[in-house]
Amino acid sequence: MAHCLPPDPVKYLVAVLWADAGCRDEAMRLMESVWGSVDYVSADRLFDVTTYYRAEMGTTLYRRLIAFATLYSPVHLLAAKYFTCRLEQLLARSAGRTVNLDIGYLDHNKVVLASLKPAGQKIYLGAGIYADLIARYKAGTYRPMEWAFLDFKDGRYDADLLAIRQLYLRQLRQWRCAAPPDSQAAAVESQARLLAALYPPEGPCPRPVF
Repeated sequence: MAHCLPPDPVKYLVAVLWADAGCRDEAMRLMESVWGSVDYVSADRLFDVTTYYRAEMGTTLYRRLIAFATLYSPVHLLAAKYFTCRLEQLLARSAGRTVNLDIGYLDHNKVVLASLKPAGQKIYLGAGIYADLIARYKAGTYRPMEWAFLDFKDGRYDADLLAIRQLYLRQLRQWRCAAPPDSQAAAVESQARLLAALYPPEGPCPRPVF
């Protein structure tokens, strides 16, 4: 008889698109208050691959990648997306958002982002949230899927993703050594049960609780 196995924890990351440096920093402060310290911050790179956000956020936008030092179960992705949506609303001005927060996670072989928009390749998680596989690790790099964001496809974040991967692999080894497998499995299963109770798959838009 097959047994359900808990997943390894993953490294959560956020692609932070920003028009106002003060709002960017406030968003990072609020995210750190929930998920703990950030251990990787990329350079701020000009976001020049689309004009989609121009009317709402302005003509000169930048994007950075950040990653959190604490590893979490992938089952947190739904709740994490709702929390970042609330932050975007909190920091918005009359013209619209000042930051756009694309949250997801990285593990040793893939990068997954949360999404509010359905598409053929996306997997429904519940309550209007989808998981979107945007890259797979192969031959020493994360190779973007055909539907990935254009700035993820042009290589500008390749070195950042590999650096985050190295942090993740080291932290995963430490996590595995910190507790026996049975206690690791119990911890992950406890997180999953809590999230299932807080965020029923077909329920109304939940308020994040951390």
